[in-house]
Amino acid sequence: MRTLHETAVDELHRQAGGLLGAGHRLALVAAHHDEDHVRVVYLFVAGRPDSRTELHVCLDPVKPEIPSLADVSFPAGRFEREMRDLHGVVPLDHPLPHRLVRHFHWPKGWYPMRPDAGAPPPFAEQEGPYPFLEVEGDGVYEIPVGHALAYCLAVEEATGTHVPAAARRARALLLELERLHNHVADLGMLCNDVGHGILNAHAQRVREQLLRLDAEVTGHRLLRGGVVPGGAVLRALPDTARLTAIGRDIREIAGLALAHSTVRDRFTGTAVLTADAARDLGCLGYVARASGLSGTDARVAHPFAAYDTEVSVPVRDGGDVPARFLVSAEESDVSLALVEHLAEDLGPGTWGGPPAPGQAGGSGVGTVEGWRGTITTRVELGPDGRLARVKPVDPSFYNWPALPLALADTIVPDFPLTNKSFNLSYAGNDL
Repeated sequence: MRTLHETAVDELHRQAGGLLGAGHRLALVAAHHDEDHVRVVYLFVAGRPDSRTELHVCLDPVKPEIPSLADVSFPAGRFEREMRDLHGVVPLDHPLPHRLVRHFHWPKGWYPMRPDAGAPPPFAEQEGPYPFLEVEGDGVYEIPVGHALAYCLAVEEATGTHVPAAARRARALLLELERLHNHVADLGMLCNDVGHGILNAHAQRVREQLLRLDAEVTGHRLLRGGVVPGGAVLRALPDTARLTAIGRDIREIAGLALAHSTVRDRFTGTAVLTADAARDLGCLGYVARASGLSGTDARVAHPFAAYDTEVSVPVRDGGDVPARFLVSAEESDVSLALVEHLAEDLGPGTWGGPPAPGQAGGSGVGTVEGWRGTITTRVELGPDGRLARVKPVDPSFYNWPALPLALADTIVPDFPLTNKSFNLSYAGNDL
């Protein structure tokens, strides 16, 4: 269920605080440039049952300012910084008013998402060098380092498009296949980062089997073309015997890794993210579940298909590398069982058709549990019924701030291991 509320600027803090206090999660903040004002949309979600609440706040187009929610929600503060960088909307009394997505070579006062932005001015250090935090002292080192489904769901909701039950079931199956080949790759690379290359080779062999299976199911090794607006396409169904063998291999990799004294020693206690820290930062996916946070899986909180079975979501409370390793391994077992279950009432086929014509001003939200965590996409249609605004939010947006916290007491040689145990998207989007 999705509800929309027009909210006055001076009521935003109270209403947002009430939703957060009632257990809702801030899933998205997006700015919109309407004809006579700037409108900011705050999307709060909760489940189960699936509940989505939008607060729409209208601002002065000449001087768009809005009270910061950073004091009640850490993710809100990051969304606000992004919004200021791209739209010029100023979050008043923000505790950390630094740029987030625009580096300091971007021209001052030029906001690329404004409709009147025009061509970009010349890039230069117009505001001086970036104010990096400097650290000094003995032993201090500075180290330089660098889903289509959510979109379809949002468009389908905005246009009122009916998606057949078989297509929704096929989509759920494809989502688990995607989860499998990514988790298996991570298991292997974590072993590789502590010098166990043989286990990594074993894992990449299993991943290759999964990629070939994906190609048989959809025609593409990364499952592209399986999910289409309005429906789904399956060229074949995964073979049960092969999945069973793959499951045995994954369990063997995890068992061998944690039984090896060197691997276990390097994993255990490394890069701990506490439950309180994960909760305060709004972490999602396996990062959150490895720190003891349950209730964040969109397959349970915001299901788009009837699973007809309990989705068992693994949770660990160690918050360290082995906890994240085990959640990935255990989620692989869950995905294998779900693929087998979902395939029972399916056969190869094409379901659904193109989305219905859009209605002026329609909007929609898609929420999906990707392999890294919950992905949320919101779309709005313009007066002509065509897309006017698309805002995707990936789980890495929430999980990146947790990485430096987990690294606080970690030795330099364990940085690659820690980084891989989070495996965040450098591009910023899990799309």
